[in-house]
Amino acid sequence: MSEGCPAEPALSAREAAIQVARRLHEAGHVAYFAGGCVRDALLELDPQDFDVATDARPETVQQLFRSARLVGEAFGVVLVRCGGRTIEVATFRSDGPYHDGRRPQMVHFSSPQEDAQRRDFTVNGLFQDPSSGEVIDFVGGRDDLSRGVIRAIGSADDRIAEDRLRTIRAVRFSARLGFTIDGATMEAIRAAAPGLQAVSRERIGIELRKMLAHPTRGRACQLLEEALLDGPTLAEPCVVSGAPSVGRLAPDADWVTALAAWRADRRSSGGEAGTGDAAAALVLSTAERQLLEGCEQCLAMLPGWLGGSIAARMRQAASRGFLQALEIARAQCAPGAASWRSELEALAARPGGLTPPSLVTGDDLTARGLKPGPAFKVILDAAYDRQLEGGFVDRDSALAALEEQLRTGATRP
Repeated sequence: MSEGCPAEPALSAREAAIQVARRLHEAGHVAYFAGGCVRDALLELDPQDFDVATDARPETVQQLFRSARLVGEAFGVVLVRCGGRTIEVATFRSDGPYHDGRRPQMVHFSSPQEDAQRRDFTVNGLFQDPSSGEVIDFVGGRDDLSRGVIRAIGSADDRIAEDRLRTIRAVRFSARLGFTIDGATMEAIRAAAPGLQAVSRERIGIELRKMLAHPTRGRACQLLEEALLDGPTLAEPCVVSGAPSVGRLAPDADWVTALAAWRADRRSSGGEAGTGDAAAALVLSTAERQLLEGCEQCLAMLPGWLGGSIAARMRQAASRGFLQALEIARAQCAPGAASWRSELEALAARPGGLTPPSLVTGDDLTARGLKPGPAFKVILDAAYDRQLEGGFVDRDSALAALEEQLRTGATRP
């Protein structure tokens, strides 16, 4: 490991960043904490990541840290492994013209002042000297932190045009920090909203995951709708639903549940909102897609759930997305929500819970001369339903019923 960066013991993210900055400083370079870690520290939040900005060129950083790995040489970005942490070290730079609404065609290594000017929002354009604690502010970020405002650095139209994903990032910062969005910045966001369609769906999905996974998800959805970003984000028509049930979800609700709740809120507002292909729009993983579909299916069948047989209720309650659907129903203040929750608890308290082991298995059928085929599933499903209904006391009684069925040719054990 490089000088000043021990591999062990593991350091906190802050301690590791201090070690990296100290090594750069000792080598005669300027090294500041940059961006979100400075913002969060000033707001007395706990920064999760620490980035270091420096006047050292990438090749110099590599020479100083044997653990350094170039990940964006053209942009002056190097990852340094220190004390079990990975610290991003970026050379001060100014950006050339943006050609794809995402990245500049070229960059020029420059000064801290110029580096601050190319960043997105004033609250993210702050530096801090880790040795003295001094905050270096070239963009008015401290004032905006005090006022609780998300404001683009310089021309809002220019900053948003450079990277259209900044439209969504402004909403995420505003919701998470409880800040308002500056008027000129909001106007630029609304004007640029249709251009979000050209942004990578993966990048949009990542931003939405971050918003919906946070307890401020309700405000985030409201802001997306107010900023006309909801339609481009979900690849469907815009609507103002207010996302009422999203805001009433439990703080620890997962992001897919929040997405399902938002889609339900949007469907209740009419039109085609809430009916789009979320899996494609947000590039959901297979597990995420299955959970969303299961949740929405369970939500649709809940009103008639109590009218089904015990076996049907138990099978549905054990299905993917059922618990998430109940949470959404509670957040919607659905009339049956309390009854549905009580019934679920009663079913879960039965011997073996919602999914007790099957007393009759495929091995039992083959042992009795049946060959695997479509009839297997019919017989096994019928046997399991009867078990869930309490028709079998134990395995012996289940096998006895199976024997009787096979003798008489009945359709169920």
